[in-house]
Amino acid sequence: MIAASLLVIAIVTQDQSSLRSAPRDSAPQQAVLAQGDSLEIRGQKGDYLQVYDHRRERAGFIRATQVRSQSLKPEAAPELLSVVRFLRDTPGAESLGIGYAAAYLRAAPAETINGEAFDALGAMAERLARRASARQGKPGGDALAAHLEVAASYGVEMLSFEREGQVQLCYNGDAHRRVLALSATDRQKALAALALTKHECVTPNLNPIDRFALDNWRADVLDRVEMRDLPEVLKNRMHLRKAGVWASLAFQRARRSEFAPAAVQAAASRAIQELAAVNKTELAEADAAAYSDAAIRVGASRWGAEPALADGASGNPSQTITKLSVRLSTGQPGETCVHVVDAKHDTKNPLFTRCTYGVVWAASATANRQGTALSLAVQPLDTWREMWVFQQGAKGWGVDVVPPALDNPNLGYVEFAGWVPGNTQMLVAREAKVDGRYKTSFEVLRTVNLEVEKQADQPKNLSTFYRWQDATWKGQTVSLR
Repeated sequence: MIAASLLVIAIVTQDQSSLRSAPRDSAPQQAVLAQGDSLEIRGQKGDYLQVYDHRRERAGFIRATQVRSQSLKPEAAPELLSVVRFLRDTPGAESLGIGYAAAYLRAAPAETINGEAFDALGAMAERLARRASARQGKPGGDALAAHLEVAASYGVEMLSFEREGQVQLCYNGDAHRRVLALSATDRQKALAALALTKHECVTPNLNPIDRFALDNWRADVLDRVEMRDLPEVLKNRMHLRKAGVWASLAFQRARRSEFAPAAVQAAASRAIQELAAVNKTELAEADAAAYSDAAIRVGASRWGAEPALADGASGNPSQTITKLSVRLSTGQPGETCVHVVDAKHDTKNPLFTRCTYGVVWAASATANRQGTALSLAVQPLDTWREMWVFQQGAKGWGVDVVPPALDNPNLGYVEFAGWVPGNTQMLVAREAKVDGRYKTSFEVLRTVNLEVEKQADQPKNLSTFYRWQDATWKGQTVSLR
């Protein structure tokens, strides 16, 4: 670190700047500097400044045209802040901007510092992390690595973990937390809250207790932001983030015995309300993916918003023709067992039993008119909901699991959408993120083997689907948003 007593420093403005052992181009190179590096000025010889690099603990000479001499006296703070404002949204200049932000925070009197400088610092750190995550294996990696090292020298910490086969870098958010703690505008606080609550920056290997605590913290951070005077685009982003967080909380509350069904219902309903609050006429093109992401997260947990049925009973209230339904019981620790029952078979003597560690949304159980098949929503992950189809075959009852996509469980849901008369077809809706793209499909499945016979991106494009879609599903699903 640079000595605290320094009143003038040199900030490197060009990548690949050489720190040489003597003030001439032919002198041996001591180190290669990147934009944003800070140096102590010890003198000048011709076109070179004599400097000392505290980070590398190395002295040398650098061309004066490759640095900017900058005073750290309090009266220089406004000038430094002006440069920070300019660099805040300049792509590729993140490490330089971080260097200027650090210089401003050293120069400015403590009582004058508010959330603006930390807002800029956080924005630049976030953009640097995105660039590093996106450019893995591409040209320019050396310069980007140097920028990350410069940022780290100022205390900007990046977190890294593997996601979808790639290393994901995320800023740890220290500057954003300071924005929320200091005097700042509602816009700055909203941007800080959004940066701190990113779904993609949640560590994948968190245990359930830590994940639950983190999501509660994320919900609290978002709810503390005053949204009334925010621009519509920013309001939409807040609603989308809240929808995703509350959908996750609905799933996690359902997994924990200390939460009553009403608490689960409140969280899932909140998620649906936040998604519905999005003003689609003001939805930015850049937020289309975020909208699909939030909708899938809400869709995965949306059955939590439906009232739980008493005594473990379940089934669509509209299904009064058949007695076929399910009952739930506790299996091994953390396990829920699903028992298919009818008028002649109770929980002790069920038609079929299957246990799972996922969340069973009992209210989703829907049987066909013949009483030979039943669909059930089961959610093993907070962003992944499957459909179980129980059927009576020649050898008795069995169950098939229909996933949202033939991919690693990531983001998606599949749900029952209707029975087609004749007991040979059923309707389903799917939404999933596959190979980085969001896909919605409405399908007609062959009941006997659950193979897709027809599919379309809109229900109206399938006559069978349009005619026989279930009214309850149509009124509750988010896939028709």
